[in-house]
Amino acid sequence: MRIILFNTLLCFLGMYAQGQELYVYTEPASNMAAKSIGFRLTNSLMQQVSNKEQYNFHSVPELMIGISKKSMLHGQVFLSNRNTKLITEGGALYYKYRFFSVDEVNKHFRMAAYTRLSYNISDVHQPAIDLFGHNSGVETGVIATQLIKKVALSASLAHMYAADNGKGNKFIYANNNRNAVGYTLSVGKLMLPKTYTSYNQTNMNLMVEMLGQTNWETGSSFLDLAPSLQLILFSKMRIDVGYRFPMINDLKRTADRGFLLRLEYNIFNAF
Repeated sequence: MRIILFNTLLCFLGMYAQGQELYVYTEPASNMAAKSIGFRLTNSLMQQVSNKEQYNFHSVPELMIGISKKSMLHGQVFLSNRNTKLITEGGALYYKYRFFSVDEVNKHFRMAAYTRLSYNISDVHQPAIDLFGHNSGVETGVIATQLIKKVALSASLAHMYAADNGKGNKFIYANNNRNAVGYTLSVGKLMLPKTYTSYNQTNMNLMVEMLGQTNWETGSSFLDLAPSLQLILFSKMRIDVGYRFPMINDLKRTADRGFLLRLEYNIFNAF
């Protein structure tokens, strides 16, 4: 069954129709506009593995700065109610630099390098590494994105290292389990409008993404599938809705599936 699902997804990803280079669960190789400022709020409702009736709520407010056409910086704060009440558990800085670009009419190919530095004070409760709200540590990786007309394909590969969390919350697994490889594959298709007549038109994007991780020492992995819908309003407001669930689930997580809702607003030529 896993092989059938995986091959079916790859076939779908290989079908170029006509997307946009924006994703819900991953970042593309392109950056936000230079000299722009963005505000983003990502909310996740994740189902507990041990208790299917219990959900964890995570909220991540985010400030984004377009430093130049090649670089951008995000500042994130992690909020969670996993321990019964909503508290601030940490934050992260995310920096991305686009180092390669080939631009042509109706298509382009771009590559970028990124790094994320995360700090978290919550208890370490799973061997899977999550630097977007669970673990302290560092992630470095590369992203490649191909845009052809209205379809965008993107892939990334990264190394993740989990440090001890703050407030004495040690990484409870063996030291040689602190390293993992992360990988993603995403496709997005612009569905509406069929023809552009104004910047005020609402854009609707459909996309599907694969998000995976493999522990270096144990070889255990997870591979998630995440279909989503995205609306872009007046070229500066964005609404994302998605659902993430596992196809391969050998690397343990306390909550492995759930919904995402994101709101975003961008100010262009802000400085």
